[in-house]
Amino acid sequence: MPKKERKRLQVVISDEQDALLTRTAYELSSPERLISKSEVVRLAIEKIARELGEGAPLEDYRAILDTETVSDEA
Repeated sequence: MPKKERKRLQVVISDEQDALLTRTAYELSSPERLISKSEVVRLAIEKIARELGEGAPLEDYRAILDTETVSDEA
């Protein structure tokens, strides 16, 4: 079976966001399975998309984004 092709995305995150990713990956991990920070990001994307599909208010997400310092450095 061919390997599933994935797209790569590079983003700039703060030290605080990196620490949150690390802590979340650690908390989701178990002795049987370690969870990577990339898996946490993929999970978050799926969760947000699902919530928006179920009618979650966009204003809540926009408010979070407005309070964050978002950097689009390439």
